[in-house]
Amino acid sequence: MEKTKRETKQCIIPIHKPNLREYAFFFVSGIVVSIPFAAFFESIYPTETAFATIILIVVLAPIIEELAKIFPLFYRHGETQRSIVTLGLLLGLGFGVAEFFQYVVFVGVPPIARVPGIIFHASSSIVVAYGIAKKNPIPYYLIAVALHSANNFLAVTGGFYGLLLALLVLISTYWLAWRYWRRARPDVIVV
Repeated sequence: MEKTKRETKQCIIPIHKPNLREYAFFFVSGIVVSIPFAAFFESIYPTETAFATIILIVVLAPIIEELAKIFPLFYRHGETQRSIVTLGLLLGLGFGVAEFFQYVVFVGVPPIARVPGIIFHASSSIVVAYGIAKKNPIPYYLIAVALHSANNFLAVTGGFYGLLLALLVLISTYWLAWRYWRRARPDVIVV
């Protein structure tokens, strides 16, 4: 054998296609992993004043919740970009459904007011999952946090113009999610 040729080491990871049980697992993880994760870290911050509560809702909750929702995705490998984004959607959907019930049952918010929140959480998770699939999660995470912060700020401030701006934030988040889901390639493996 000739020593001039450089030997290359290769690692072959087979493409993993999630099945229905794994999809269900990630949906449930959005409820049983992400919600307690967010609740724990959000409960650490003291909210004795109205200002502190607003800081929690507008600044800290988006940072914590966006991380909590996609945390389980950091341990996936051998998935395609599309499957990572789909699993992100399911994590966010599970989180959104759990938050829906929290607000409706414990706070008394009308159910129709929380339906956009379910879709918002699924959509913002798609944005971050796309970043993970592209191996560049930080910018996408920051986009999701900014959208989440804007959404929460507008929910706190209210008013007619706040409602219109909130609708714009929701539509922007849904559009980004759709765009990134379509861009996620079903044939590119995430290692």
